[in-house]
Amino acid sequence: MILWPIASALVLVWVVLRDPALDHRMVMGGALVVDLLDAPFGGAAIAHTLVASVALVTVVMLATRGRRLARRRWLALPMGTFGHLIFDGAWADTATFWWPVFGSGFESVLPALGRPPIVLVIQEVVGAAVLAWFWWRFRLSDPGARAAFVRTGRPQLTPPQLPGGR
Repeated sequence: MILWPIASALVLVWVVLRDPALDHRMVMGGALVVDLLDAPFGGAAIAHTLVASVALVTVVMLATRGRRLARRRWLALPMGTFGHLIFDGAWADTATFWWPVFGSGFESVLPALGRPPIVLVIQEVVGAAVLAWFWWRFRLSDPGARAAFVRTGRPQLTPPQLPGGR
């Protein structure tokens, strides 16, 4: 419920774009903000709709006109929200995902909470494994690399070392 959306959005963005200049902290924030915005309403609501993520992209594009670096940073936020919608399976609920086109009501439960507990556990374990890979791949155990990532959101692109120095 926490590790799964972060990890799935991070991997999606990294595999598709492979952009080390992207602020991956914003991707993680975007992946979490969907559930954080809808949880007070007791279920999937506006943030779980396609229109919310498209509106967020539109706002970012308009607000960062003529400011390339700000745009690069802030576009990572809707990338995270789109990643959340994909890996949360939000698209499976037509009425919510395509709101207001195919319905006016919202689901009464967050998609993650509507799954059997074993599925949630498996997702969190997979999320933890993916985040461990991210940690290893970008050498975040190195204090300098970790500090740079925390400060900039950019992973360092040094080749990972296999255990035993290989």
